[in-house]
Amino acid sequence: MDIIYALEPQLSAHEFRDVLVASTLGERRPIKDIDRLERMLRNADIIITARHAGRIVGVARALSDFSYCCYLSDLAVDAPYQHRGIGKRLLEETQAQAGPETTLILLSAPAAAGYYPKIGMKKHESCWTIARKT
Repeated sequence: MDIIYALEPQLSAHEFRDVLVASTLGERRPIKDIDRLERMLRNADIIITARHAGRIVGVARALSDFSYCCYLSDLAVDAPYQHRGIGKRLLEETQAQAGPETTLILLSAPAAAGYYPKIGMKKHESCWTIARKT
């Protein structure tokens, strides 16, 4: 299977929504609010896509200072394309863009928690959040 990976800062909110839904990450994202999805994309520092025959099948969206840390806020792979190395490659491409001095950080979706150790990520026991107000 020929998957094309690219830095795609102008990814459309509609394609972003499509891959979120196809990956099941859409269950935890504001997929009915296209304006908010657009803001999520335009304010991201790194957007990497995976495409098969021109169709988006994966995305990584991250915020980074390019010198110390990079927060991977979305990693989504279309369900039929999972277990083919696409997610791992999206992580690698994201870290390459963020730079070798950065630590890649993410909060896992519950269903994906078992995936990250398999690709070499280490669990961090101390994470705290303040919930969104809307």
